[in-house]
Amino acid sequence: MSDAHDRDSGEPGQGSARGIPEATVARLPIYLRALTTLSDHGIATTSSEDLAIAAGVNSAKLRKDLSHLGSYGTRGVGYDVAYLRYQIAREIGLTQDWPVVIVGIGNLGQALANYSGFSSRGFRIVALVDADPALVGDRLGALKIQPLAALESLITEHRVSIGVITTPAQAAQSVADRLVARGVTSILNFAPTVIAVPDGVDVRKVDLSIELQILAFHEQRKASGHGSPEPVAVESA
Repeated sequence: MSDAHDRDSGEPGQGSARGIPEATVARLPIYLRALTTLSDHGIATTSSEDLAIAAGVNSAKLRKDLSHLGSYGTRGVGYDVAYLRYQIAREIGLTQDWPVVIVGIGNLGQALANYSGFSSRGFRIVALVDADPALVGDRLGALKIQPLAALESLITEHRVSIGVITTPAQAAQSVADRLVARGVTSILNFAPTVIAVPDGVDVRKVDLSIELQILAFHEQRKASGHGSPEPVAVESA
């Protein structure tokens, strides 16, 4: 068993079959979000400089990242927003539907279940699961909360691709084991613990308390007069 995978090493050959570095893969959703915003504002073409500003990166890094996808820019014109948006969405895998199960329907789980932005980005919440009998049977939108015992059958029924864990820390490993045993190979873990998974299973860990502690560190430095280093976009480990 290996520790949870969060491969942001930037080494080539790990990101995809085409050898896109993981650091580039991590930025593609940011570019996609920036392109969506530009499109929503009726902007049809954009330069690498303007797109980089919208995405919060430098233009040289953006051009290098996009070069891994192909040649989509036109010298003197820039990028066609709609076309580049589609190409990035296709590369990420958002031109198809990804069924998702959320395990742990506490406050955070409920917030995620009610978030309307998932469906517009290619993620369809198909099942909600919780171990608390007091929650089982309640409805969140169109979905009824199912008992933990039904997890395996729900994964099979809905052909779940991605599992989201929002359980207490002590339950997270058991849930991850059950997801993996039923064939789920991508997990988003919000539980405040590291989970172990076999090779071939990708885990992204989101720890909100750690992100707040990083911000507290920078606030303390500013308050003490040490200043703040250049902001760093920290991927959750």
